[in-house]
Amino acid sequence: MANQPTTTFSEDARVSLQARIEAILYLKGKPTSAKELAELSGETESSVEEALLTLMACYAQRDTALEILETNRSYSLQLRPGLGGLVQNLLPVDLSTATLRTLATIALKKRILQSDLVELRGSGAYDHIKELREQNFIERKRQSEGRSYWITLSEKFHRTFSVIPELNAAESQKAA
Repeated sequence: MANQPTTTFSEDARVSLQARIEAILYLKGKPTSAKELAELSGETESSVEEALLTLMACYAQRDTALEILETNRSYSLQLRPGLGGLVQNLLPVDLSTATLRTLATIALKKRILQSDLVELRGSGAYDHIKELREQNFIERKRQSEGRSYWITLSEKFHRTFSVIPELNAAESQKAA
């Protein structure tokens, strides 16, 4: 790869390439090419391919519920076969795995522009956002400048997943 990759991954540089690739695959929730992984991680395609081989070997050696699968030169992080039923029984709501991953991305960011979320999760995120809004897990407000929307978690999300919003926790401490 002669050109320098475009860096969009702005986390701490001390995080290993394998960890960054794992995070990207988790958040994407769909098969992603080595080229796109290189662009998102700010690394060369050859270093990403080498890191992928190492990461795949690590997953293969561990007794874990996850695996990295290569299909048509694209990679995805997914549950090992046979665990889908277990996960569906444990979910507190009726959301697809892809929609739950989108919700997890929103929860990790606390507040994210819809355009950034779609960039991270792909165009399927529009359907996930619609479903999450219909089930009142997220709120969406138009950006004051720009055309995108700010997406945040709703009170229902916090009640359903037993997470206390930081603001309410801070207010409770002040009152005590």
